[in-house]
Amino acid sequence: MRGNAFSGYHPVVNFLYFTFVLVFSMVFMHPFCLLISLICAFVYSFTLKGRKAAKFNFLFLLPMLLITAIVNPAFNHEGATILTYLRSGNPLTLESIAYGLAAAAMLASVICWFSCFNEIMTSDKFVYLFGRILPSFSLILSMVLRFVPRFKAQIKIISNGQKGVGHDVSNGSIAQRVKQGIKILSIMVTWTLENAIETADSMKSRGYGLSGRTAFSIYTFDRRDRKAFAAISLIGIYIISGGMFGGLAFRYFPTMKGELSNPFTVSLYFAYLGLCLIPVIIDREEKQRWIHSQSKI
Repeated sequence: MRGNAFSGYHPVVNFLYFTFVLVFSMVFMHPFCLLISLICAFVYSFTLKGRKAAKFNFLFLLPMLLITAIVNPAFNHEGATILTYLRSGNPLTLESIAYGLAAAAMLASVICWFSCFNEIMTSDKFVYLFGRILPSFSLILSMVLRFVPRFKAQIKIISNGQKGVGHDVSNGSIAQRVKQGIKILSIMVTWTLENAIETADSMKSRGYGLSGRTAFSIYTFDRRDRKAFAAISLIGIYIISGGMFGGLAFRYFPTMKGELSNPFTVSLYFAYLGLCLIPVIIDREEKQRWIHSQSKI
């Protein structure tokens, strides 16, 4: 997979990084923080998934961002700067528009970060991190994360099989298409339930969740992981400290006000940008090492 050097790091490093970027994206409503988070999430998703990510971002996330930004001022009429009045008589305020844009950017960035999260944090990593602490929860969560891609692959197999015998949803009248669609859905539900039961029985027979149970792991916390963990932790703690001391404070109502350009706030911008771009930087460094090693051959 392209742009996936960060997935080779220890699961603790991966989880710590995504915990920081996801929490910060949801907590910090500062305009510059939202802009940094949104742009970096788009860049990293494109680095990971290429054209597939670009299609998802521009055909789904951007329209959703615009719709959310437009809908909010229609229902939220708070704010002191009145631009005009709607037909209903309610005011259209600058603050409600700005808050709508901020909320839309926050939602889009969180969804985009979660799409990257699902690419990096595999079910094996979840079981490794939480298998001993919360065995049942980690098993269920890993099954849920695996469910969507496996469901899509299986429904394609079943649809192709039905199409081969002339029973696809694209053939026949509307009633026949609905009947075939229900049949495919019934097959999928049965497959899903059977798969869940088989997985649970398999894990139970292997002693999953029992005290004293050992588990094989391919993950080792080496020097590279220690450096990445230290860098992510220090930057994250600095951003948290900056937020607690008001360096990223910003309000939208009744008037927009917040820290924008003082040196401490600017340093937090760069720290946040650096944190969000860590996987992209790691990927670029890995590519440079690869090119350099190839040139020596």
